Amino acid sequence: MRARIYRPAKSAMSSGMAKTQEWVLEFTRDSARQIDPLMGWTSSSDMNSQVRLRFDTLEAARDYAEEHEIDAIVVQPKPRKPNIRPGGYGDNFATNRRTVWTH
Repeated sequence: MRARIYRPAKSAMSSGMAKTQEWVLEFTRDSARQIDPLMGWTSSSDMNSQVRLRFDTLEAARDYAEEHEIDAIVVQPKPRKPNIRPGGYGDNFATNRRTVWTH
């Protein structure tokens, strides 16, 4: 069995960093998905592609993969860019602005 160990990226739908501190072990697909002719849903006979295991540390994920003889590839996370715009929406209406706020 082949798998990859990675750290998930931040959700594009929120500014929070929830669920990005854990490491995930996810199995790769062994077979392609098929389209059901009656309903049009996609399905697969590969049950391992549905398994997603979460670990607190990278070492724990590697140890689990070695213990269960899983060929795992580690994908290191990309560094996050610093926030370019300091402050928030409320700073648009601050009294100590350098320039006058206009519509």
